[in-house]
Amino acid sequence: MVTAALEIDQVNHRFGRFQALKEVSLIVPRGGFTALLGVNGAGKTTLFSLITRLYNNSTGSIRVAGYDLRREPMQALARLGVVFQSRAMDADLTVRQNLAYHASLHGISRQDAAGRIEEVLSQVGLVGKSADRVSALSGGQQRRAEIARALIHRPDILLLDEATVGLDVKSRAEVLELTRRLIAENGVSALWATHIMDEIQPDDDLVILHQGQVLRRGSAADIAGRQGLTQAFLDLTGVAV
Repeated sequence: MVTAALEIDQVNHRFGRFQALKEVSLIVPRGGFTALLGVNGAGKTTLFSLITRLYNNSTGSIRVAGYDLRREPMQALARLGVVFQSRAMDADLTVRQNLAYHASLHGISRQDAAGRIEEVLSQVGLVGKSADRVSALSGGQQRRAEIARALIHRPDILLLDEATVGLDVKSRAEVLELTRRLIAENGVSALWATHIMDEIQPDDDLVILHQGQVLRRGSAADIAGRQGLTQAFLDLTGVAV
């Protein structure tokens, strides 16, 4: 039986008395693009922090490529590639130096890392920028470099938390197109957290998260209905977008 890339079942999380997540459940299928849509403060980053084990969930379960995050954390985390909302690369190092460092963190030998680095740079279209410092790259190029970093250990699923924040329209479209192409050509899965409606296509799997709760799950087209996704989101959440 083929397992899902990511399975989250009845997950809760509290910060003191504040319940940040309430009975959250979702599935990211193998080779699929799942959009996690919510306004700022909906709980998207908290959920990502649980999946990456920055926080421990108090109840519920999280499975990555079939591995239980609590019982088999090393196996589960090894199958995740993460692009956080905040920048995670050393701006004073070159792209290649950053990738070599992250390869070593994953236990990849220098010899194997050299081939992996060429592979991921080709995938994200940055072969000609490998010797450039990260600080010299444009915002869109920096994001593509971070995706390359997330791919270096060949994960099963990419987690992308507001990956287009701060980018111009052209760069935002390029990062989104790259993510979709990686799914189509390399079979990786993606959980794409966003608050931007036009990043979601009608045939995408969609999860709407609001105030820590999943309000709807399904295809974006089904959720949008005839009224369109913006109006459907407004009706579900009661907030303006």
